[in-house]
Amino acid sequence: MLDSETWSLSFSIVVFSFATILIVGFGSWLAKLADHLADRTGLGEALMGALFLGAATSLPEITTTTTAAITDHADLAISTALGGIAAQTVFLSLADMTYKRANLEHAAASMANIMQGLLAIALLTTTILAFGTSHIHWFGIHPATPFMIGAYLYGLHLVYKTQAYPMWKPQKTSETKTDVPDPSIEGPSSLLWLWALLLFVCLIVGIAGWLIAKSGIAIATHTGLSETIIGVVLVSISTSFPELVTALAAVRHGALTLAVGGILGGNAFDTLLVAWSDLVYQSGTIYEAISHQQVFLMALTILMTVILIMGLVRREKSGIGNIGFESFLILVLYVGAIVYLFAFEQSL
Repeated sequence: MLDSETWSLSFSIVVFSFATILIVGFGSWLAKLADHLADRTGLGEALMGALFLGAATSLPEITTTTTAAITDHADLAISTALGGIAAQTVFLSLADMTYKRANLEHAAASMANIMQGLLAIALLTTTILAFGTSHIHWFGIHPATPFMIGAYLYGLHLVYKTQAYPMWKPQKTSETKTDVPDPSIEGPSSLLWLWALLLFVCLIVGIAGWLIAKSGIAIATHTGLSETIIGVVLVSISTSFPELVTALAAVRHGALTLAVGGILGGNAFDTLLVAWSDLVYQSGTIYEAISHQQVFLMALTILMTVILIMGLVRREKSGIGNIGFESFLILVLYVGAIVYLFAFEQSL
């Protein structure tokens, strides 16, 4: 039963759909819990997004990439991690559509969030460098793997310093949504209950992510589609639903900095999934298994992140309808990339 390669296509689709519903349902709790914890702990929305919301919403990707890497499905592991970063950036564009007052990049401008975006770019660039030097490794582990883990931890320190002791601040306008603590939740028991709920939701989301991985492998086997396409289009979008749900919920609750911080924090965290896959991959270093399609994905996610950061710096108030120009451009790039990947798949 646990061997998904023996599952039928119909059963795999049922499992995949059930796991996706779990992710959407329980993922909707995460934004509210993270917002309350940001207020109660004093961490602030941007740092809470980087430290906890980004990691919590990435649990499906963690379980998916781990399962895929351990079972020697390197393409699926890498494509899920990279595809998730691209999908989550697009989800922020969708969240921008739901905020009517101004562009999300304008209202949620934060130096801490900009620093998170730059951290994600640095880690993605390191992954490309590791691909170019994949012949260098010891005991099947590339030196870029420990470097990326250390760089991520140091990057979180920089995010905290940027938020606590900012040397630059975005100009406050009438549409700027300031991160102000909500005093509605009080008492130590309330804080303990919030942490307990967060851990429970993370457990459910993690189990759902494992089911996504197992059913995704089976669907790839039955349909004949490559693991790259399955990972980028099907698995990564499904496992990224917590980011979409939490971003929309955060915008609805007025926690705009948390919405942006959760996405950018999750993107920076998800780059570590490639490094983590390298640690658990049994057939050498996983960077040797990176394909040119996946390098294309890394370049795409870097470009999308740069455009998002430019939007946070530029802070245009209005755009195209209910969406900012940067968000619109990110959406166009993503759709174009998916079309290209399918066309490339058909040409093989």
